[in-house]
Amino acid sequence: MNKSIRAIYAGTFDPVHHGHIDLMERGAGLFEELYVGVYDHRVPSKSIVFSVDKRISMIQESIEHLDNVKVVPFGGLLVDFAQSVNATVLVRGMRVFSDFEFEFRMALANKRLSPGIESVMLMTKEQHTFLSGTTVREVASLGGDVSSMVPPHVADALYTRYEEDRNFYTKPPMSMRD
Repeated sequence: MNKSIRAIYAGTFDPVHHGHIDLMERGAGLFEELYVGVYDHRVPSKSIVFSVDKRISMIQESIEHLDNVKVVPFGGLLVDFAQSVNATVLVRGMRVFSDFEFEFRMALANKRLSPGIESVMLMTKEQHTFLSGTTVREVASLGGDVSSMVPPHVADALYTRYEEDRNFYTKPPMSMRD
């Protein structure tokens, strides 16, 4: 039986980086249709740098070569989102061994909440094991080069976002100025 499978790869993607894009490309190759669910925080946390609309735009520009991927916002439970788009597979990425425990617990919880949804874990490529949104944001916020971690348009958005902060921290205090 040839069954078409719709999958979801969900996350905050703040910002999208090469590890995320690799998993999107691989997920698009494995499933007939892949939804990239961008989590829309109802109450933004301090660590969220970009709005959901900006994150969606950066992802879309990064994967415009993928015809079978839709990038959409979602809130609430991932399994509820999956059911709303008739997806039966959740794609998750694992970078390092410590990701296993978290992803294993989440897969079991999602299975309990929605028995018809399967979780598929994809191992990251070796060159992306160190990448995380937190790492990218921290390097960019301190003026470091993130060009090997994210697409050029994402690097530009990060540099623009953090430019004001960097200028603040590089100016001497008023008491030390002439």
